[in-house]
Amino acid sequence: MKIGIISFAHMHAHSYASVLNSMENVTFAGIADENVERGRKYSDLFNTTYFKSYQELLETDIDAVIVTSENSLHHQHVLAAARAGKHVLCEKPLATNVKDSEEMIRICEANQVLLGTAFPVRFNTPIREAKKMIEQGLLGEILAIKGTNRGTNPGGWFIDKEKSGGGAVLDHTVHVVDIMRWFTGAEVEEVYAEIGNMYIDHPIDDCGIITMEFSNGMFATLDCSWSRNSSYPIWGDVTLEIIGSKGNAKVDAFSQKLDLYSNTEGVQWLGWGDDMDEGLIENFVRSVKEGKPPLATGHSGLKAVEVAMAAYESFDKNKPVKLR
Repeated sequence: MKIGIISFAHMHAHSYASVLNSMENVTFAGIADENVERGRKYSDLFNTTYFKSYQELLETDIDAVIVTSENSLHHQHVLAAARAGKHVLCEKPLATNVKDSEEMIRICEANQVLLGTAFPVRFNTPIREAKKMIEQGLLGEILAIKGTNRGTNPGGWFIDKEKSGGGAVLDHTVHVVDIMRWFTGAEVEEVYAEIGNMYIDHPIDDCGIITMEFSNGMFATLDCSWSRNSSYPIWGDVTLEIIGSKGNAKVDAFSQKLDLYSNTEGVQWLGWGDDMDEGLIENFVRSVKEGKPPLATGHSGLKAVEVAMAAYESFDKNKPVKLR
């Protein structure tokens, strides 16, 4: 199987490329990046072919692509890949609005290609163990979930709304909403959000508290803020406190690590556990091979985007917003 990557704009591209290079029976067939310096740098690093445009990459005999471009370009890149007959794994958020997300799903279906959303947290061992507990009924009926996904402001194009589509609320809501849906099989029906700009001197949302009501009667809250200081890792705070009728569970998705503190670099995390990015890519490759949908589909990405967009609408209108 031959797989290419469209753009190294997103920080996760490096991890995905490392996984591709380590897999048997998979050829990392190329990187397309309009940023020539960046594209050549990573093509040399991963010993693969560099393409100046994504169109050139899609004209080759690759089977699939991973899209890790700026959020605003996901729609364009996924549609082009689908029309070229290539299966797609798209970095989250799937798109910067609901309409584009729906079109991406529709065009991929029309061209009979698979569309997956990069939700690697589904492949995290603590998260998977919590899901088993819920499925086995050990916690009883799930009444509420308190979630966090806090981190450091990533900077760069992430704080350029034209390229990112939104700040912390879009960036950090989608992961945890996806897990809540995956855990319960329930859909978000109503969203209320408080959103602010408190940590960076730049006009974009960097903090938010979201309250959600689900179709099964459960409610949930999420702190999705870029509230960590500059010495803290950019990402790595995904926690869930699950309240059930028979018991409670507390999950820390990033507990498989050592904390290294220093005066020069602050705190660093040295992971010793499983690699959820590896699980994500392996699942996508297996899906393409078997012709079956990946664990997190384009529909999963759409539902998470719907909640993030409803959060922004709720804050603008200062009232709860009901989803379709």
